[in-house]
Amino acid sequence: MDLWRTKSVEASIADTEEPEHSLKKGLGALDLVVFGVGVSVGAGIFVLTGQAAASNAGPAVALSFVIAAVACALAAVCYAEFASTVPVAGSAYTFSFATLGELVAWTIGWDLVLEFVVGAAAVSTSFSAYLQVVLGQVGITLPAAVSGVEEGVVNLPAALLVLGLTVVIATGIKLSSRLNQVLTAIKVGVVLLVVVVGAFYVSTANWSPFVPPSQGSGSAGGAEESTLTAPLVQTLFGLEPSVFGVGGVVAAAALVFFAFIGFDVVATTAEETRRPQRDVPIGILGSLAVVTVLYVAVSLVITGVRPYTEIDPDDGAPLATAFTAIGVGWMGSVVAVGACLGLIAVTMILIIGQTRVAFAMARDGLLPRSLARTDPGTGTPVRITVITGVVIAVLAAFVPLSELSLLVNIGTLFAFILVSIGVVVLRRTRPDLQRSFRVPLVGVVASLSVVACLYLMLNLSLETWIRFVLWMALGYVVYFAYARKHSVLAGHPERSGRPERSTRRP
Repeated sequence: MDLWRTKSVEASIADTEEPEHSLKKGLGALDLVVFGVGVSVGAGIFVLTGQAAASNAGPAVALSFVIAAVACALAAVCYAEFASTVPVAGSAYTFSFATLGELVAWTIGWDLVLEFVVGAAAVSTSFSAYLQVVLGQVGITLPAAVSGVEEGVVNLPAALLVLGLTVVIATGIKLSSRLNQVLTAIKVGVVLLVVVVGAFYVSTANWSPFVPPSQGSGSAGGAEESTLTAPLVQTLFGLEPSVFGVGGVVAAAALVFFAFIGFDVVATTAEETRRPQRDVPIGILGSLAVVTVLYVAVSLVITGVRPYTEIDPDDGAPLATAFTAIGVGWMGSVVAVGACLGLIAVTMILIIGQTRVAFAMARDGLLPRSLARTDPGTGTPVRITVITGVVIAVLAAFVPLSELSLLVNIGTLFAFILVSIGVVVLRRTRPDLQRSFRVPLVGVVASLSVVACLYLMLNLSLETWIRFVLWMALGYVVYFAYARKHSVLAGHPERSGRPERSTRRP
């Protein structure tokens, strides 16, 4: 069936050599590690650590980060093998096209749009909130009408940030990398300062009990509301809603997973890497290791400095509040500045991820092929970059995104599952391919990755699942209305007589 036609690895690599549709290679291993760290160390490290501790896991939120990191690591090694074998822009989309077929590739491409576009818009609005905190410390207050859509008309700082970063990204990948290196160095320095200073104020008594006993959630909402907002695993198996305990630790892992999204952006830049077979695995696994250590350290500090029972789960800056509560108020200002700068880098890298996925889809004809043309001077897909930036800016400016952020989690986990399956499929269908990085015990690792990611997905709410299904349904409408007929594998005139590049799966 046409739905399962695959694009060979050789064809994907050949596409990267077309002058009009090729990206400039300018990244090394350090660039990729910093990209991965830059996108993962954002508001999450300053906000999610405290909120998850207060609402779900207590001091054991450190274990929640470890659980989320393990799930990421299992998927990360699969990404590393794929990216070193198929060093082409598009990440999970490209990998799926080579193994599971066009429909699955479209599914994952549409899913990555959700991850990167909604993620970038949500992070830019967080930047706006932290910017207003920083400005408030020097006596500047933005008018309510332009500071956010919840109480005003437009979120102007978020929109301006996205548009400014769009210009930087269109200028070239190397400039984006250099800006990211500076911003990441500053925010990692802030995180290390938080850990060092906080260590002097930690009371180990605050870590006891490390895993608080399970208790009822105490939801005051009606039955319908609690069903929609409760983790899906509770609804499926009739479990009583609860927080803390082992269940709370796992539920927190599903929530803090947002902190790890984006390391897969490293895979989207494989085509722009000078030595992808060596550098992409280093970038993926190295960045994941660094951010895991940072998150665990910060979570231990915040729960050691302040009892989890005193942390307000609705506090937008729990880490800063914790230091203020112990008389170290100046750290609150440092955290606000670090978070503000860090979110600039996160937003930029998520935009880059989206442009590269859309670029790959356009090169394959699933989106208009004119969008896949690269500028001969900058070596970047300027058209798709500008369109992506404008769409994200509009979302950030006018759409409340607080309740949509969990869609990013479920979309990312779904991508991880498909990549984990795909790496096993490619091992069996193309054992002849040269693999500079190989997943050890691939069947076991890939299976564990699928199970871990699926379980974390089940710990997200029914409401999140419903929104995800609706988004994917919209994607299939677009596929059957446009993408399927315009695919370069469908014999469309836009192929310009290029030789057949597909293999049809039975």
